[in-house]
Amino acid sequence: MVYSSALPPNKLILGIDPGTQVMGYGLIEVTGSKVKVLQYGVIHLKSYSNHAIKLKKIFDRMIQLIDEYLPDELAIESPFFGVNVQSMLKLGRAQGVAIAAALSRDIPYVEYAPKKVKQSVTGNGNASKEQVASMLVQILKIQPDPKMFDATDALSVALCHHYQKGNNAKSGAKSWKGFLTDNPDRVAK
Repeated sequence: MVYSSALPPNKLILGIDPGTQVMGYGLIEVTGSKVKVLQYGVIHLKSYSNHAIKLKKIFDRMIQLIDEYLPDELAIESPFFGVNVQSMLKLGRAQGVAIAAALSRDIPYVEYAPKKVKQSVTGNGNASKEQVASMLVQILKIQPDPKMFDATDALSVALCHHYQKGNNAKSGAKSWKGFLTDNPDRVAK
């Protein structure tokens, strides 16, 4: 009889928090039930007044990240409804450019609503950026940095995608107590 000592397959997920002033990105590696942060950061775009140049910078950095890490999937936060139509159009273009970069390398993508991401990571769909970052410090063992909220938001999108695939979170919890029982590793101590 032959026994396989093969390691569980790993998956790289690139998470994106789109923006036209600051865009966050975060890359996680999932091996079995373990999640490891490989890279996270922000693309600063405030200094560019031309929207087309911002879009080019987003595309170039996305291609650079994709070519360097070869992620299996892209998870991106979908734009939420805002009052300013022009801002929403610009944000949608930024999101589209990030998606186009992934598609140009045959990487599938999934969009998640902001409330879904926050709910998945913190248990509260109305959590603040600070609360999301604090939970990620606990879950992913990253260093807290208030200047990196867009990057931690991107990591939360990647983590949300991982949880939605059912790789770590056990589904079927019908109550908060049931969720805590099924997911003791997600409880902050």
